[in-house]
Amino acid sequence: MNREKIIEKIREIEIRSKNKSNQIHAGNYKTAFKGRGMSFAEVREYSFGDELRLIDWNVTARYNKPHVKVFEEERELSLVVVLDVSQSMFFGNSATSKIEKAIEFFATIAFSALSNNDQVSCIFFSDRVEKFFPPCKKRAEVIGIIDALINLKPQSVKTDLNALLQNFNALSKQRCIAFWVSDFIDPNFEYDQLQLVRKKHDLIAVKIHDNYEKTIPLGGIFQFMNPENGEIKWFNGFSSKQRKDHKKRHDDHEESVGTELKSRGIPLLSLSSEESIFEPLTRYFKSKA
Repeated sequence: MNREKIIEKIREIEIRSKNKSNQIHAGNYKTAFKGRGMSFAEVREYSFGDELRLIDWNVTARYNKPHVKVFEEERELSLVVVLDVSQSMFFGNSATSKIEKAIEFFATIAFSALSNNDQVSCIFFSDRVEKFFPPCKKRAEVIGIIDALINLKPQSVKTDLNALLQNFNALSKQRCIAFWVSDFIDPNFEYDQLQLVRKKHDLIAVKIHDNYEKTIPLGGIFQFMNPENGEIKWFNGFSSKQRKDHKKRHDDHEESVGTELKSRGIPLLSLSSEESIFEPLTRYFKSKA
């Protein structure tokens, strides 16, 4: 893809994502992501109806009159999009691959954040941190991240979710809303590691899948190669049993990811590379409102 086509692609993503983010933001973004904490503002004299638990006893003793602490909501939010760029994310039989859908998701969330004066950052990872983009609040910086994603040539083709989980709190030191975007194809993933992130941050898992991963065309002998380890397997498309077994393995994986996340209280947003992200995003935001 040459530079002109890259710029055209970025512009296309920006326009499409801004349209989606404007619709999402108008009705749901603000209520879904209210300020995640309260910060101390001032101390004032007690008024009838104030909660007793807010009384500042030190100030009350000093002035011999009851005073209460006043807090205000921390409005500005920090959003972090953690994006899997391992080789399996580049799979796609349709017009849009999983990584392209991930780019669209990032752009939609990022423009929603900017329109609400929130900051957004991004981490690309495989079995290592490929790139880290610190928090930003400018359109040009978001475009730069999208550009980097389109041009990305990851150092590794492999996935290691555990490696990033162990370092995430060091990369995101302040409390944030973290969107973990991946296909979650990592047989060694230790879901308990997610607790390290969830203890400090609001964590939302975003699973991207491609329908072709579970549905094999009828007829033909197929050769499958695992893009992350080079392992090759043959598949008999004429065998209804093999087709059913293939679909079952995919469905079992989907169910397993959902069960593991749910048992840890982590919400899951499932996106198809072949479908619009608008409806699932809108449903998620409404559920949080």
